[in-house]
Amino acid sequence: MRIALGSDHAGFRYKERLRAYLRSRGHAVTDFGTHSEEPVDYPLFVRPVARSVSLGRHDRGLVVGGSGNGEAMAANRFPRVRCAVCWDRRSAVLARRHNDANMLALGQRLLDWDTARAVTRAWLETPFEGGRHRRRIAALDAPVSGPVGRFRRGSRGRRGSRPGRGARPAR
Repeated sequence: MRIALGSDHAGFRYKERLRAYLRSRGHAVTDFGTHSEEPVDYPLFVRPVARSVSLGRHDRGLVVGGSGNGEAMAANRFPRVRCAVCWDRRSAVLARRHNDANMLALGQRLLDWDTARAVTRAWLETPFEGGRHRRRIAALDAPVSGPVGRFRRGSRGRRGSRPGRGARPAR
C-alpha cells in the first residue's frame, strides 16, 4: 500500500517510529515531514499528505500531531479525503468499516506508543464494509449545494425555534 505520512513537531517522534513500522510491514511510505521537533505549523505538513491522497497518488495518509484534531480538520478540507481521529483500536476499526477513512490522525500527546501502533494496525487491516455505508460516503463526497445550515420544513425540532435566529415571536 502507498502511504503518505506527515506530522508537526508535536507528532514528530511517533511519525518517525510509524515510518519504520509501516516500512517493516511492506508499505511504500512517503514522508512529507516535518523533520525535527522544531516548532512548525501543522497545515504545512498535513496539506501535502491530504492533497496526495485526494489526487490518488497515495492510497492512505497518516498524520500525527499533539492531539490529531487540527491535523484531521486540515486534511478533511480536501475532496475525497476522510480523515478520522482515532484513539483506540475500536475507533480505528469503525472509521474504516463504516466511514472508509483513507486518512488517520493520531495524537502523540494523548496515546502511548503501543496504542498508537495498535490503532494504526487496525486502520490498515480493516476493510470498508460497503453496503449502506457507500451511500453515506457518496453524500460526504458530494458538493454542498444551497445555503449551509438550512433545515427542511418540519425539521426544526421544538415548535417555534429556528436555529440561529432564536424563537419566533408569539402571534
